[in-house]
Amino acid sequence: MNGYMKALVFQGVQEPLLYREDYPVPTPPEGWTLVRVAYAAINRRDIWIRQGLYAGIKAPCILGSDACGYCEGQRVVINPGLFWGENPEYQSRDFRVLGMPDDGTFADYVAVPRSNIYPAPSHLDDVHAAALPLAGVTAYRALFTRGKLQPQHTVLITGIGGGVAHLAMKMAIAIGAKVYVSSSRPSYIQQAVEEGAAEGVNYRDGDWDKQLKQMCPDGFDLIIDSAGGDAFARLVRLLRYGGRLVTYGGTLGPVNGLSPQVIFWKQLNIVGSTMGSDADFQAMLELVERHRITPDVGKVFPLQQGEEAFQWAWKGGRKKTVLQIR
Repeated sequence: MNGYMKALVFQGVQEPLLYREDYPVPTPPEGWTLVRVAYAAINRRDIWIRQGLYAGIKAPCILGSDACGYCEGQRVVINPGLFWGENPEYQSRDFRVLGMPDDGTFADYVAVPRSNIYPAPSHLDDVHAAALPLAGVTAYRALFTRGKLQPQHTVLITGIGGGVAHLAMKMAIAIGAKVYVSSSRPSYIQQAVEEGAAEGVNYRDGDWDKQLKQMCPDGFDLIIDSAGGDAFARLVRLLRYGGRLVTYGGTLGPVNGLSPQVIFWKQLNIVGSTMGSDADFQAMLELVERHRITPDVGKVFPLQQGEEAFQWAWKGGRKKTVLQIR
């Protein structure tokens, strides 16, 4: 396909996004194809790139990892993790995420490997399907592949205001696990309880870990965390013997005060998780379809209002911000 398309173009760190209607339609290489994008969701990754807080930044580039669109007459979603590789335990050296350095989904068309295209979940409309892929696969791998979650487990999910954490909560509740949450906003905790979480704590409270200990005296089978920082060591102490802590982010920086004695004496497992393999993505879609899980969407903006959409996404919390492309 030749011609031009609408696109929201990243011009450089701290630079405004440029809306264009004359961006060349990509020419997919062998094994790739074009997806006509209907809706695309903004992720924290896109925000970090714009702030220069991401490795390998290049400009110009079209950001965007998530999308629902159409390919060869089929309604599809895109697995944003490219070239995971053959080993399910960890990604290959060639692994990268759609939307940097490859042009992403904030455009009429995006070129992706054919193997990264999947039928969209039938119960989700285009808007909500667009909000699923990156957060969904990250949550799934952290919970199930790395976290070994079972229905009888007791789980703590920190930072429930984040999109990944919120989807992880929905997935864990769907399979029958008992879920506790933390947040700095009481409204998020209340919303989580209304959606099926057992209880929650405000991590701004100085004794939040003691509160959780009272709620779950035997400790947690699994803790899912994306913050790290000084709170991490306190989370480790909340695990029961043989428990598992999965970290998929480090927004609060390095960990201080972590005692190896607690780890080895209680036979604990502390593991990292990033995105997910192709098998994780397929399993995530099956779980979402089976339990009719729906991502939360806060607001939809036309592509032309990209800057306004990013401002909303920065403040929007767990509800995803979506761009309407067509």
